[in-house]
Amino acid sequence: MSERPRREDADEATTRTRIEFTDSPVVTTTVRLFAPFVLTYGLFTLFHGTASVGGGFQGGVVGGAMIITVAFAFGIRRTAEWLDERALVALVVAGPIVFGVVALAGLASGGAFLQLDVLPIPKATVYATEAIEIGIGATVSAVIVVLFLRIADGYREPDVETPADLEAPGDVAPSSGAGGSSDD
Repeated sequence: MSERPRREDADEATTRTRIEFTDSPVVTTTVRLFAPFVLTYGLFTLFHGTASVGGGFQGGVVGGAMIITVAFAFGIRRTAEWLDERALVALVVAGPIVFGVVALAGLASGGAFLQLDVLPIPKATVYATEAIEIGIGATVSAVIVVLFLRIADGYREPDVETPADLEAPGDVAPSSGAGGSSDD
């Protein structure tokens, strides 16, 4: 938990622009208790998209929103450190890769692009659709979390060297005109 500022540190506390995380035991306990249930509901929504309301997009949004809620409760930086950036990138590309594999599986089985009934497994259409839904859910959840973390981190200008930065300390700056004087 974060330390609360002492009275003598009040000036320092007022100049801080961002609070790292909440130190409310009610918020952190509530998030700890509800996070597994919300993630389970997101998975339920994801898997039942072929038979009822829901699907990969809705389940992914619920999962991503829960990670964002954890970040608000326990700290954005701590949550960003907890999440593996390579895993997030892998989840972002999972949806298009799964879709491509499923779409091309029909071609490999002698059918057309996205013709799933020619696959040599029972209920191929149902399983292929579920695989696509899982890929969509993973992509949507990861994209939401990555966007949140990038926005919460703030925008920083990239370090770009300008021509003035490239000049050596002893170099003389070029004159402003061909005549050398601008008092014409």
